[in-house]
Amino acid sequence: MAYPNAAGSVSYSGTFIPEIWSKKLIAKFYDASVLSAISNTDYEGEVKAQGDKVQIRTIPTLAINDYQSGQTLTNQRPSSNNVELLIDKGKYWSAIVDDVQDVQSDIGLMDMWANDASEQMKIAVDTEVLGGLVADIAAENKGATAGRISGNLNLGVTGTPVQITKATIIDKILEMGQALDEQNRPESGRFLVIPYWATTMLKGSDLKDASLTGDGTSPLRNGRIGMVDRFTVYTSNNLRKVVDTGNCFDFIGGVTNGLTFASQLVKTEQLRAESTFGDIMRGLQVYGFKVVDPESLVAGYFYK
Repeated sequence: MAYPNAAGSVSYSGTFIPEIWSKKLIAKFYDASVLSAISNTDYEGEVKAQGDKVQIRTIPTLAINDYQSGQTLTNQRPSSNNVELLIDKGKYWSAIVDDVQDVQSDIGLMDMWANDASEQMKIAVDTEVLGGLVADIAAENKGATAGRISGNLNLGVTGTPVQITKATIIDKILEMGQALDEQNRPESGRFLVIPYWATTMLKGSDLKDASLTGDGTSPLRNGRIGMVDRFTVYTSNNLRKVVDTGNCFDFIGGVTNGLTFASQLVKTEQLRAESTFGDIMRGLQVYGFKVVDPESLVAGYFYK
């Protein structure tokens, strides 16, 4: 639409309107990544390329025997199975900046896109890992009859999820903690990942003897919102969502030694495009994850 002109003035609409390319960008915000906070990443330095295998040694279980005075002792030769972490997954990104486009804008397009690709990669990997954990969690730590000893903790199962309300959310979190307790898992270093709607419920609930306390770490970086019972609570938009009885979501908790995750950005490169005038920037990230201690993780299957 042309600007109005005073009587007798010449209208330049349709003749020439210069374009100004701003150096300022609209802010972009990303889903928080929680993997580094909820998993064991000790083996990342050993990953070099997709297809690598990392052999993880486990601690053997020693037998305890009865003793009577003067008896001959039986010696055990401790042995344990190695856990194999296969780096069998990979994701890439590739983008081209045409020479003409680069001339039109003095924004550092390559750097900007590389930063965006890094954040999008975290989201994609988070979503895949969080969605693939539940199947490998110990049967006693999920489902309608959870609890290795009690067997009466209803944490929800496909077809019969558990409804969460402001009145019940604390109880269900405490039951997830009890499932870990019955597996003799450490009280320190526990985590819980919940969707944002559950975070809203939690903040509006009667926290009773539990506490929801934050710290100086921004939830935009890793989703940390505080502590409830013995869990450090994280919130994420990357948890698995299932259309069951309404929209159902996984709540995932545990201690960090339950999940091993390794990732490596193995290649970033910039090269000239062959079919056009421009530069290509691309990157390859390889990763793998494995539930190495199923009893150290717990899952709830809940809906709002």
